[in-house]
Amino acid sequence: MGSLSIWHWLVVLAIAVLIFGTKRLSSIGTDLGSAVKGFRKAMAEADQDDPPRQINQKATDAEFSEQQQNEAAGKKSG
Repeated sequence: MGSLSIWHWLVVLAIAVLIFGTKRLSSIGTDLGSAVKGFRKAMAEADQDDPPRQINQKATDAEFSEQQQNEAAGKKSG
C-alpha cells in the first residue's frame, strides 16, 4: 500500500502533461538542468580557489595582579 507502482507514476505524468503541456514541462526541465549545471560549475570553481589559511597567532592569557587573582578565587587579601 505504501509503495507506488509504475502505473501510479504514469498516471501522475499524464496528469502533469495535461495540466502544464509538453512545451512548459520541457522548458522547466531545461531551466532546472541549467541551474544544476551552474551550481556544479560554481562548486568546482570554489574548490579551485586558494584554501583557507590558518592564522598563526599564539594566544596569551590576560595578566592580572595577585590581588585580582585572589579576589577572583574568593580569597581575602590580608
